[in-house]
Amino acid sequence: MRLVSLLTPVLFPFVLVAQQQVTRADAVAAALARGARVALARADTTAALGAVRAARAFPNPTISGSYTKDTPNYHALGDLPLDLPWLRAPRIGAAEAARDAARYQFAFDRAALVFDVDTTYTRTLAAALHARLSRRTAQDADSLLKIARLRRDVGDVSELDVRLAAVNAGQLENTAIDDSLAALGSLLSLQLQMGLTGDDPTIALVDSLESPADSANPNLTAGRYLPVVAAAARLRSAERTLTFTRASRFAPSIEFGVDKGDPGSARPNQLLPVIGLSLPFPLFNRSGGEVTRAIAERDRARAELDLTRRETDAAVARARRELVAARARVRRSAALVASADRIASMSLQAYGEGAVALANVLEAQRNAREILARYIEDLAAADAALRALRWLTTPPEER
Repeated sequence: MRLVSLLTPVLFPFVLVAQQQVTRADAVAAALARGARVALARADTTAALGAVRAARAFPNPTISGSYTKDTPNYHALGDLPLDLPWLRAPRIGAAEAARDAARYQFAFDRAALVFDVDTTYTRTLAAALHARLSRRTAQDADSLLKIARLRRDVGDVSELDVRLAAVNAGQLENTAIDDSLAALGSLLSLQLQMGLTGDDPTIALVDSLESPADSANPNLTAGRYLPVVAAAARLRSAERTLTFTRASRFAPSIEFGVDKGDPGSARPNQLLPVIGLSLPFPLFNRSGGEVTRAIAERDRARAELDLTRRETDAAVARARRELVAARARVRRSAALVASADRIASMSLQAYGEGAVALANVLEAQRNAREILARYIEDLAAADAALRALRWLTTPPEER
């Protein structure tokens, strides 16, 4: 027990006043402000917005000048590509659909980061409860060892009971140290997600681990889930890109300009207007490669949409089942915790009075420890399942 007592101030920073008090909302806000994943997704969204602006821009004209010995000698020509509706509409539509996909993907990545921080916070709370349970169990085992030694000294029990109690106390002390280290590791992982250092504990968790209420159900009906909406936007972008690729093979332009410098004319410096129409002639390049690639990208986006829809529906159904099962386990375990803890305390007192054997005490303590540990795991599982459902089912309009 001495080693556990020495490690307690280090492995349980949330009991120290000097640590920064952090709620679940604080942890999420810090991760969103400093997380690299959000920064990358934000950069992709900005790039997609720039692509929309570029698609909406009209093509620039080109101007060229030339000189010939034939009259007129001076020529100034301009070329203006015609941004016809059947070219402009699919180009802008493809860029806007890609922007929507990037925006939905950004919202999904942001929600995923929130979900990761939430689950890490929950795991840290559960690990802390496990460590406290192991500490208390180790203290009970140490008390049991002292009682066994006192009873041996007065001749009530044999040396066998003392040795058995010593082995039990040593095992539980090792378990307490392992659980304390696990709690510390989970806390440091949360600090890294928040953008803090991961070498020393600097935060203290404020929120508690509670069973989610039965009324706290997210929207479980099939809806416009973010992954599906993003995949659908990517499919629309691929379809509009294919339309634009096919139409751009015949992109005309208008030519305009002036000629000047005809010595044989009565007015040699007169500007002679020139106007014409330029049409591409697909003789050597019919854009077959670009069209084939656009078709492949459309088919890929269509397959990704179907896969995303099926995977999202399966994930929602799985999280829904896990939430129902976890809530049922929490209700059953909660009814057993108090009874098992009471039985363990009574058996320890009865052993001190010589009413029960040591084996009965060890069995009662083991049952109480397992029931309480399972209750902690069930609380964490129910909380994680509920947050997974909220992450998966929240429509994009609420992001």
